[in-house]
Amino acid sequence: MVIAVSACLLGENCKYDGGNNLSEKVRAYCEGHEVIPICPEVMGGLPTPRIPAEIVNGIVINKEGRIVDREFRSGAEAAFRKITEAGAEACILQSRSPSCGVKEVYDGSFTGKKIPGMGVFVRMVKDAGIRLIDVEDLGEDV
Repeated sequence: MVIAVSACLLGENCKYDGGNNLSEKVRAYCEGHEVIPICPEVMGGLPTPRIPAEIVNGIVINKEGRIVDREFRSGAEAAFRKITEAGAEACILQSRSPSCGVKEVYDGSFTGKKIPGMGVFVRMVKDAGIRLIDVEDLGEDV
């Protein structure tokens, strides 16, 4: 099976703060499968590290008030092309990210409050019918 995975979960330092979200659960789950690492934010031209961003009324804005929606959407399109060309059947994605959040995202207040919702990239993947897995759900009968 071909699985697309948020690159930060594979140990790539591409998070907004310059770090990663390395997950041994993800590595174990992906053993024996073809893995396509993706980071829509980096693919959209955003630097690492970068100012944190959240979705506010459907638009991605960083904590300084700068609209970064174009970069997020451009990166989502590039990541989507990459995974569909590779034949990805599933995506394991980082929780709460404005790109990759599967079930919830931050509410746009930059206070850590979470709300039900999906990241920009996730909406494209869902519309294409590719299986979505929130990293926090790995091991829960995935």
